[in-house]
Amino acid sequence: MDTTLRDGEQTSGVSFSASEKLTIAKLLLEELKVNRIEIASARVSEGEFQAVKSVTNWAKENKYLDQVEVLTFVDKGVSIHWMIEAGAKVQNLLTKGSLNHLTYQLKKTPNQHFEEISETISLAKENGIRTNVYLEDWSNGMRNSKDYVFEFLAFLATQSVERIMLPDTLGVLTPTESFEFLKEIKDTYPNLHFDFHAHNDYDLGVANVMAALNAGADGLHLTVNGMGERAGNAPMASTIAVINDFMPNIQVGVNEKVLYTVSKLVENFSGIMIPANKPIIGANVFTQTAGIHADGDNKKNLYFSDLMPERFGRTRKYALGKSSGKANIQKNLQELGLSLNDEDLKKVTQRIIELGDKKEVVTKEDLPYIISDVLDSYSYEEKVKVIAYVLTHAKGLKPSTTVSLSINGEVFEQNAQGDGQFDAFMNALRSIYISKKTVLPDLIDYAVRIPPGSHSDALCETIITWKSPEKEFKTRGLDSDQTVSAIKATEKMLNIITN
Repeated sequence: MDTTLRDGEQTSGVSFSASEKLTIAKLLLEELKVNRIEIASARVSEGEFQAVKSVTNWAKENKYLDQVEVLTFVDKGVSIHWMIEAGAKVQNLLTKGSLNHLTYQLKKTPNQHFEEISETISLAKENGIRTNVYLEDWSNGMRNSKDYVFEFLAFLATQSVERIMLPDTLGVLTPTESFEFLKEIKDTYPNLHFDFHAHNDYDLGVANVMAALNAGADGLHLTVNGMGERAGNAPMASTIAVINDFMPNIQVGVNEKVLYTVSKLVENFSGIMIPANKPIIGANVFTQTAGIHADGDNKKNLYFSDLMPERFGRTRKYALGKSSGKANIQKNLQELGLSLNDEDLKKVTQRIIELGDKKEVVTKEDLPYIISDVLDSYSYEEKVKVIAYVLTHAKGLKPSTTVSLSINGEVFEQNAQGDGQFDAFMNALRSIYISKKTVLPDLIDYAVRIPPGSHSDALCETIITWKSPEKEFKTRGLDSDQTVSAIKATEKMLNIITN
């Protein structure tokens, strides 16, 4: 059972609209192929009521209504009447699974609680509503009041209940306890259906699920992206992958191919970002960074495992940065349909490492620009170097630049103002070259571009067209800062006219 729309919505700051709930419900049942969905708590709000109604209307038309469930309360039939109005047919009745909760929250005896539960189940049955029962705080109940839990189970065995749902409400169980508690219950009641509901407070949600399944649990409650109160619930993607890869005797019908698609949609609707290193669905989990790993993948897939990205509708990536080796770059070039000889590949690798040392983010789409920039840089001997510069831009004042320039080993320094930072930089250069009785080429075109789909932190390529009396030519500069990329393009121009 997926409970993203009920328990997952208890994530701090999350509230799905009616249309978002309906969209997610459709995806969960039609595309992800979960068996059941828990979509809301009864009596919460008018908006929740309308959301449930929209889901139940769609589910009824498409024959999914028996797979749609709502959390209800022991409240003298108020929740039941709410469900009738909302068109829901399956209630998940919240009861007390520990003597501590029963005594101090409800202030009732077990017999009083059982009697009221029995009345609620009977009323539901009279109105055509099926019942599952949650034993809230069951994990602490097993630790501290086991006799009460088994007294409760003996009572439920006499009731018209389809599933008994065992939540680790506070996420306190260890895998050993999860196994032992479930096994003791299943050994005592082998014919009853028990769902296990794990929380992730100690990051043991998936491990506890494995233990519960090994002990004989009949069903699981999971959420997309592990959403839920506090540290969240056992995550859908990781759990499904673990079951499929390590528990061959257990068959689940969840469609792995759409796990990532559903996860991204829920991320968008909830506003809760998926951590980049979250297993299966995180941005980085199928990205090789170290060059040795990419090299190994080229040599008999040495760094592959059963967690192949294609299973989840994803592709493997090879990061570009200071840890990149030639193999990483070759993998990215293959995807772009490009190839380089060994010498040029070595030059491009060195440039990417330099960019990584500066903490620049380098993407596959940057590669053509880097290649162009690097190979262009090696087409001349570097006799002119911009040693240092200061660019200033302040409201109400003209932009200015101070630049230090080395020409054939001789250092010049000049300050100038201009209509913009780059114009001020060019004016400073002109002053230096006038002192050397040299006229700089005219700038006749200036184009800036970033790779398609990039963001504001992308590498920026500036292409400048220059015209001198003898010729017209272009130079390129590459940097994450637009002005700096223009300065690099200009430095190339100075070297070309000096060579």
